[in-house]
Amino acid sequence: MKRANPIATLFVLADVVGISFRNRPLESSPFLSFSDAHTQTHISFLFSVYHCFLEFSDDRRRGASPDGDLRRPYLSDSPAGMSEDTERALQTFRALVESADRKFGRVRDVAAYGGGASRQQQQQHAFQKVFKAYTRLWKYQQENRSKLVECGLRRWEIGEIASRIGQLYFGQYTRTSECRFLVEAYVFYEAILSRRYFQGSEPNAKDLGVRSKELRFYARFLLVSVILNRTEMVNHLVERFGALVEDCKSTFRETNFKEWKQVVQEINRFTKVDKGFSFRPMRYCGAFDTHRASLPYVARFHAKRVLKFHDALLTSYHRNEVKFAELTLDMYRMIQCLEWEPSGTFYQKHTFKPKENGDTIDHSGASGIIDMNLTADMTDPTIPPNPRKATLYRPSVTHVIAVMATICEELPPDSVVLVYLSASGNAGLNNVSQVENSGGSSKSSRHKVPSQTSHGQNSGLSETQNNGKRERGYYDNYLWFGPKGNSGTNNLYPGDLIPFTRKPLFLIIDSDNSHAFKVLHGAERGETAALFLSPLRPVFKNPSDVNSNSGSQFTFFLTSPLSAFCQMIGVFPNEADTDVYNEAENIIANAFTEWEIILCSSTTMDLVWAQVISDPFLRRLILRFIFCRSVISFFCPPEESEQCLPICLPHLPTSVAPSSQAVRSAIVQLAMHFDVADSFHFTET
Repeated sequence: MKRANPIATLFVLADVVGISFRNRPLESSPFLSFSDAHTQTHISFLFSVYHCFLEFSDDRRRGASPDGDLRRPYLSDSPAGMSEDTERALQTFRALVESADRKFGRVRDVAAYGGGASRQQQQQHAFQKVFKAYTRLWKYQQENRSKLVECGLRRWEIGEIASRIGQLYFGQYTRTSECRFLVEAYVFYEAILSRRYFQGSEPNAKDLGVRSKELRFYARFLLVSVILNRTEMVNHLVERFGALVEDCKSTFRETNFKEWKQVVQEINRFTKVDKGFSFRPMRYCGAFDTHRASLPYVARFHAKRVLKFHDALLTSYHRNEVKFAELTLDMYRMIQCLEWEPSGTFYQKHTFKPKENGDTIDHSGASGIIDMNLTADMTDPTIPPNPRKATLYRPSVTHVIAVMATICEELPPDSVVLVYLSASGNAGLNNVSQVENSGGSSKSSRHKVPSQTSHGQNSGLSETQNNGKRERGYYDNYLWFGPKGNSGTNNLYPGDLIPFTRKPLFLIIDSDNSHAFKVLHGAERGETAALFLSPLRPVFKNPSDVNSNSGSQFTFFLTSPLSAFCQMIGVFPNEADTDVYNEAENIIANAFTEWEIILCSSTTMDLVWAQVISDPFLRRLILRFIFCRSVISFFCPPEESEQCLPICLPHLPTSVAPSSQAVRSAIVQLAMHFDVADSFHFTET
């Protein structure tokens, strides 16, 4: 009986394991975190096999001849009669590919936070090394394309290299929040699409591995295009992506593409919900968000202490929430809201016009339009750097707490962390009656949560105020970060956040149980926290016309106030009404200018707000909160205001309260502009 060649067996095993992962659509998500033990074991095994595969491939080049027809990951066996120069080019290319792949594997899943300054420097050095490796690889294949094609180089292999580079750029964006990396990722993905590297004339259509790479490419390119707001490209990619999945289903009937169909459904749902309310960029744009009349007041404003907005933690956990990959709609809106809109020649939105007969394919020439110049300074000189953002998709409570602890530990002096928590709460436990709607009051009944974990915490972790006030229940109410009805280990309590108040926090709680977190005010351990607490329920003129899974109304107001206003009053925009919406934007901009002047001229503003008002992102959030609170206060029936109004703690000055003339007049003007004043409860004050 013939013994199996161990080298051949290893190659087959590596190919099988690789295909098993290539067929997983979730791998297309750059936010994917391999956290469970089973997956980590699988990943470790895969990498072990892969590294052995690379070692044996060297032996194979030196003369080993394993049984069976086995293919290398890049290029086929050296053709007979190859010139010495061509063979040298082939060997150099293979070595560069293997070196770049090994470095890529080391940095792909590196956490975006943690480890301290020295660890971050090491990570940055590792990223520079892998970028350098791919720079050499990319330039080499450009300069030696004809020789490599002669050796059997296929177009999808070039596309795979470019796709890896795009992944690296996007990974750097998620770690640094610098839009220049996002733009670079887009450049490489767009080049792959326009040059049709995964299509070509070769028999890729019958190769499941190549088609899987193409599917993952579309998913990654879609995510980058969505975050960059390239609407036309997104629409084109959605159409092509859906058609590709259907084609794969008919071509590979024995393969289950159910999960890929789900990805297509996700992006269709995401784009449908987000479509129609985009009047202007959600990113901070100087043309829209800088109010010239109030700039001198902002510049002259001087607080005893000024905090710099340095980091943000954004997380969302809701059932059936709109998402694509691991990016939920609310997190997407918050990400946009906390970034500068790139300007000038750095970021140009070219109109995408796909050709009906497809793009021209260059089979031999170098991809010169993909300029990979990592030494160039791509920083946009017209804008400051973005604050760093850690985005957590459906995390556990312990994960949220661990990341918060890491961010707070590494926070530079005189800096503030924005924490955005969006999740459902225990709204069925009469939390509304427990938590009074008088901002900052410490009164709260001690309702016992029917959970052993909560009971134990309630018995030992409440505080008695020295001034004789009633005990506070820091562990009575919570947010759910897990399946409903599960144990208390998935509950995030207000008391869980108290240890982090030793650092300056700007907390945004978006939940049907958000008001329970009022107990944090006055319980801080060192720094008074700035609190934005959402309404307990949304309010709409025509609730039946609004998709219940279209994202949070409160988050929508904070990120796109005019769009949220139109959604609330039941006005759906169309291109014919452009002038109407432009005028509405002017009304809001004029109101924000006046409110900005009032805030910066106030002598009664709490230090918590005064120390962050100089930051453009946080100042814009404060202005939008004032707008949201005022609009809802006039729109909702007075008897429902307790549940429908958001809360901020500490209180903002009364000069920007809904009843103030400066605020009320702006809301009246906007309502009259849309001819919906009869839907509001305007009363003389």
